[in-house]
Amino acid sequence: MDYDALVVGAGHAGIEASLALARIGFRTVIITQNLDTIGQLSCNPAVGGLAKGNMVREIDALGGEMGRLIDNTMIQFRVLNRSRGPAVQAPRAQADKPAYRQMAKHTLELQSGLDIFQDTVVDLLTVPVTDSPLPDGMDPAEWCSLQVHGVLTARGHKITAGAVVLTTGTFMDAKIFIGEYEAQNGRIGEAAALGLGQALRDKGFQTGRLKTGTPARIHRRSLDFDKMEIQFG
Repeated sequence: MDYDALVVGAGHAGIEASLALARIGFRTVIITQNLDTIGQLSCNPAVGGLAKGNMVREIDALGGEMGRLIDNTMIQFRVLNRSRGPAVQAPRAQADKPAYRQMAKHTLELQSGLDIFQDTVVDLLTVPVTDSPLPDGMDPAEWCSLQVHGVLTARGHKITAGAVVLTTGTFMDAKIFIGEYEAQNGRIGEAAALGLGQALRDKGFQTGRLKTGTPARIHRRSLDFDKMEIQFG
Protein backbone atom coordinates (compact mmCIF):
# COMPACT_ATOMS: atom_id res chain seq x y z
CA MET A 1 0.00 0.00 0.00
CA ASP A 2 1.19 3.52 -0.81
CA TYR A 3 -0.93 4.95 2.05
CA ASP A 4 -3.15 3.84 4.88
CA ALA A 5 -5.85 6.33 3.84
CA LEU A 6 -6.58 8.51 0.83
CA VAL A 7 -8.93 11.52 0.80
CA VAL A 8 -10.42 12.86 -2.44
CA GLY A 9 -11.22 16.57 -2.33
CA ALA A 10 -9.81 19.40 -0.20
CA GLY A 11 -12.80 21.45 0.86
CA HIS A 12 -14.07 21.65 4.43
CA ALA A 13 -14.77 17.92 4.71
CA GLY A 14 -11.54 16.82 3.05
CA ILE A 15 -9.46 19.08 5.28
CA GLU A 16 -11.05 17.65 8.43
CA ALA A 17 -10.88 14.04 7.25
CA SER A 18 -7.24 14.15 6.19
CA LEU A 19 -6.08 15.94 9.33
CA ALA A 20 -8.02 13.57 11.59
CA LEU A 21 -6.54 10.51 9.89
CA ALA A 22 -2.97 11.83 9.95
CA ARG A 23 -3.22 12.95 13.57
CA ILE A 24 -4.11 9.47 14.78
CA GLY A 25 -1.19 7.93 12.95
CA PHE A 26 -2.45 6.87 9.53
CA ARG A 27 -0.20 7.60 6.54
CA THR A 28 -2.57 9.80 4.54
CA VAL A 29 -2.69 11.59 1.19
CA ILE A 30 -5.24 14.19 0.15
CA ILE A 31 -5.84 14.67 -3.58
CA THR A 32 -7.21 17.91 -5.00
CA GLN A 33 -7.50 19.40 -8.48
CA ASN A 34 -5.79 22.65 -7.48
CA LEU A 35 -3.45 23.17 -4.54
CA ASP A 36 -4.21 26.90 -4.56
CA THR A 37 -7.94 26.43 -3.88
CA ILE A 38 -7.67 24.20 -0.80
CA GLY A 39 -10.33 25.43 1.62
CA GLN A 40 -11.72 27.92 -0.89
CA LEU A 41 -15.00 29.45 0.36
CA SER A 42 -17.11 29.48 -2.79
CA CYS A 43 -19.96 31.81 -1.89
CA ASN A 44 -20.80 32.46 1.73
CA PRO A 45 -17.68 33.30 3.77
CA ALA A 46 -19.52 32.85 7.07
CA VAL A 47 -18.80 30.20 9.70
CA GLY A 48 -21.42 29.79 12.40
CA GLY A 49 -25.08 30.73 12.49
CA LEU A 50 -28.07 28.74 13.70
CA ALA A 51 -27.50 25.57 11.68
CA LYS A 52 -23.85 25.56 10.65
CA GLY A 53 -22.81 26.73 14.10
CA ASN A 54 -23.95 23.44 15.66
CA MET A 55 -21.86 21.49 13.16
CA VAL A 56 -18.81 23.68 13.80
CA ARG A 57 -19.10 23.01 17.53
CA GLU A 58 -19.29 19.26 16.92
CA ILE A 59 -16.22 19.41 14.67
CA ASP A 60 -14.39 21.43 17.31
CA ALA A 61 -15.33 18.98 20.07
CA LEU A 62 -13.83 16.16 18.01
CA GLY A 63 -10.55 18.04 17.53
CA GLY A 64 -11.31 19.46 14.09
CA GLU A 65 -9.73 22.50 12.48
CA MET A 66 -12.58 24.69 11.20
CA GLY A 67 -13.02 26.58 14.46
CA ARG A 68 -9.31 27.37 14.66
CA LEU A 69 -9.19 28.49 11.04
CA ILE A 70 -12.06 30.95 11.42
CA ASP A 71 -10.75 32.23 14.76
CA ASN A 72 -7.52 33.22 13.04
CA THR A 73 -8.95 34.62 9.78
CA MET A 74 -12.22 36.34 10.74
CA ILE A 75 -12.89 39.97 9.85
CA GLN A 76 -16.14 40.28 11.82
CA PHE A 77 -17.85 38.42 14.66
CA ARG A 78 -21.35 38.98 15.98
CA VAL A 79 -24.19 37.17 17.74
CA LEU A 80 -27.22 36.81 15.48
CA ASN A 81 -30.74 37.47 16.79
CA ARG A 82 -29.39 39.08 19.95
CA SER A 83 -32.72 40.88 20.48
CA ARG A 84 -34.60 37.56 20.57
CA GLY A 85 -34.54 34.60 22.94
CA PRO A 86 -31.45 32.46 23.58
CA ALA A 87 -32.87 29.53 21.61
CA VAL A 88 -32.43 31.41 18.32
CA GLN A 89 -29.23 33.29 19.11
CA ALA A 90 -26.07 32.09 17.40
CA PRO A 91 -22.49 33.32 16.98
CA ARG A 92 -21.31 33.90 13.43
CA ALA A 93 -17.95 34.96 12.03
CA GLN A 94 -17.23 36.37 8.58
CA ALA A 95 -13.97 35.07 7.13
CA ASP A 96 -11.31 36.79 5.10
CA LYS A 97 -11.63 34.38 2.17
CA PRO A 98 -8.02 34.49 0.90
CA ALA A 99 -6.62 34.28 4.43
CA TYR A 100 -8.86 31.30 5.30
CA ARG A 101 -7.78 29.45 2.16
CA GLN A 102 -4.09 30.16 2.74
CA MET A 103 -4.19 29.10 6.38
CA ALA A 104 -6.07 25.89 5.54
CA LYS A 105 -3.42 24.95 2.99
CA HIS A 106 -0.60 25.85 5.39
CA THR A 107 -2.15 23.69 8.11
CA LEU A 108 -2.21 20.69 5.78
CA GLU A 109 1.37 21.32 4.68
CA LEU A 110 2.62 21.37 8.27
CA GLN A 111 0.83 18.16 9.32
CA SER A 112 3.22 15.23 9.69
CA GLY A 113 2.13 12.02 8.02
CA LEU A 114 0.01 13.88 5.45
CA ASP A 115 0.90 14.35 1.77
CA ILE A 116 -0.90 16.67 -0.65
CA PHE A 117 -1.24 15.61 -4.29
CA GLN A 118 -2.59 17.66 -7.20
CA ASP A 119 -4.60 15.66 -9.74
CA THR A 120 -8.16 14.60 -10.56
CA VAL A 121 -9.42 11.20 -9.39
CA VAL A 122 -11.32 9.48 -12.21
CA ASP A 123 -11.85 5.93 -10.92
CA LEU A 124 -11.54 3.64 -7.92
CA LEU A 125 -9.13 0.72 -7.94
CA THR A 126 -10.72 -2.47 -6.63
CA VAL A 127 -9.55 -5.97 -5.75
CA PRO A 128 -11.59 -9.14 -5.12
CA VAL A 129 -12.68 -9.81 -1.56
CA THR A 130 -11.18 -13.15 -0.58
CA ASP A 131 -11.30 -13.17 3.22
CA SER A 132 -14.69 -11.64 3.98
CA PRO A 133 -17.46 -14.22 4.53
CA LEU A 134 -21.07 -13.55 3.59
CA PRO A 135 -22.85 -12.00 6.60
CA ASP A 136 -25.62 -14.12 8.10
CA GLY A 137 -28.95 -13.61 6.40
CA MET A 138 -27.62 -11.46 3.55
CA ASP A 139 -28.72 -12.15 0.00
CA PRO A 140 -25.61 -13.19 -1.98
CA ALA A 141 -26.79 -10.97 -4.83
CA GLU A 142 -26.45 -7.95 -2.54
CA TRP A 143 -22.99 -8.81 -1.25
CA CYS A 144 -20.18 -6.90 -2.91
CA SER A 145 -17.30 -9.09 -4.05
CA LEU A 146 -14.87 -6.19 -4.48
CA GLN A 147 -13.14 -3.84 -2.08
CA VAL A 148 -11.56 -0.46 -2.77
CA HIS A 149 -7.79 -0.62 -3.11
CA GLY A 150 -6.96 2.93 -4.24
CA VAL A 151 -7.63 5.41 -7.03
CA LEU A 152 -6.73 6.16 -10.63
CA THR A 153 -6.08 9.79 -11.56
CA ALA A 154 -6.57 11.71 -14.79
CA ARG A 155 -2.80 11.81 -15.32
CA GLY A 156 -2.55 8.05 -15.04
CA HIS A 157 -1.29 7.71 -11.48
CA LYS A 158 -2.42 4.65 -9.53
CA ILE A 159 -2.30 5.37 -5.80
CA THR A 160 -3.15 2.52 -3.45
CA ALA A 161 -4.61 2.89 0.04
CA GLY A 162 -6.33 0.79 2.66
CA ALA A 163 -9.26 3.21 2.78
CA VAL A 164 -10.56 5.86 0.38
CA VAL A 165 -12.65 8.78 1.67
CA LEU A 166 -14.68 10.71 -0.92
CA THR A 167 -15.23 14.38 -0.05
CA THR A 168 -15.85 15.61 -3.58
CA GLY A 169 -18.32 18.32 -2.59
CA THR A 170 -19.94 20.24 -5.43
CA PHE A 171 -17.28 19.53 -8.05
CA MET A 172 -18.08 15.93 -9.06
CA ASP A 173 -19.91 16.05 -12.43
CA ALA A 174 -20.66 19.70 -11.64
CA LYS A 175 -22.37 22.25 -13.86
CA ILE A 176 -22.84 25.97 -13.47
CA PHE A 177 -25.70 27.98 -14.97
CA ILE A 178 -25.54 31.71 -15.70
CA GLY A 179 -28.82 32.64 -17.33
CA GLU A 180 -29.08 30.43 -20.42
CA TYR A 181 -25.37 29.62 -20.30
CA GLU A 182 -24.12 26.39 -18.75
CA ALA A 183 -20.68 24.88 -18.39
CA GLN A 184 -19.02 21.92 -16.70
CA ASN A 185 -17.43 23.94 -13.91
CA GLY A 186 -17.28 23.45 -10.15
CA ARG A 187 -16.95 27.20 -9.69
CA ILE A 188 -16.78 29.81 -12.41
CA GLY A 189 -13.43 29.43 -14.13
CA GLU A 190 -12.65 26.07 -12.45
CA ALA A 191 -13.18 22.75 -14.19
CA ALA A 192 -15.57 20.17 -12.76
CA ALA A 193 -14.21 16.84 -11.54
CA LEU A 194 -15.24 14.49 -14.33
CA GLY A 195 -14.87 10.71 -14.44
CA LEU A 196 -15.38 9.62 -10.84
CA GLY A 197 -19.16 10.09 -10.92
CA GLN A 198 -19.54 7.78 -13.91
CA ALA A 199 -17.10 5.30 -12.38
CA LEU A 200 -19.25 5.12 -9.24
CA ARG A 201 -22.40 4.57 -11.31
CA ASP A 202 -20.65 1.83 -13.29
CA LYS A 203 -19.93 0.09 -9.98
CA GLY A 204 -23.59 0.15 -8.97
CA PHE A 205 -23.73 3.27 -6.83
CA GLN A 206 -26.59 5.71 -7.22
CA THR A 207 -25.68 9.36 -7.58
CA GLY A 208 -27.88 12.42 -7.37
CA ARG A 209 -27.55 16.11 -7.98
CA LEU A 210 -27.93 18.97 -5.51
CA LYS A 211 -28.49 22.58 -6.49
CA THR A 212 -27.38 25.82 -4.94
CA GLY A 213 -27.73 29.40 -6.04
CA THR A 214 -25.63 32.49 -5.60
CA PRO A 215 -26.76 36.12 -5.97
CA ALA A 216 -25.70 38.27 -8.87
CA ARG A 217 -22.55 40.30 -8.36
CA ILE A 218 -22.75 44.09 -8.40
CA HIS A 219 -20.06 46.59 -9.26
CA ARG A 220 -18.64 48.65 -6.46
CA ARG A 221 -18.90 51.86 -8.50
CA SER A 222 -22.67 51.39 -8.72
CA LEU A 223 -23.07 51.74 -4.93
CA ASP A 224 -23.50 54.85 -2.80
CA PHE A 225 -21.71 53.90 0.42
CA ASP A 226 -22.73 57.17 2.12
CA LYS A 227 -26.33 55.94 2.25
CA MET A 228 -25.44 52.60 3.82
CA GLU A 229 -25.61 51.67 7.48
CA ILE A 230 -22.55 50.13 9.09
CA GLN A 231 -23.18 46.79 10.80
CA PHE A 232 -20.67 46.51 13.62
CA GLY A 233 -19.54 43.17 14.99
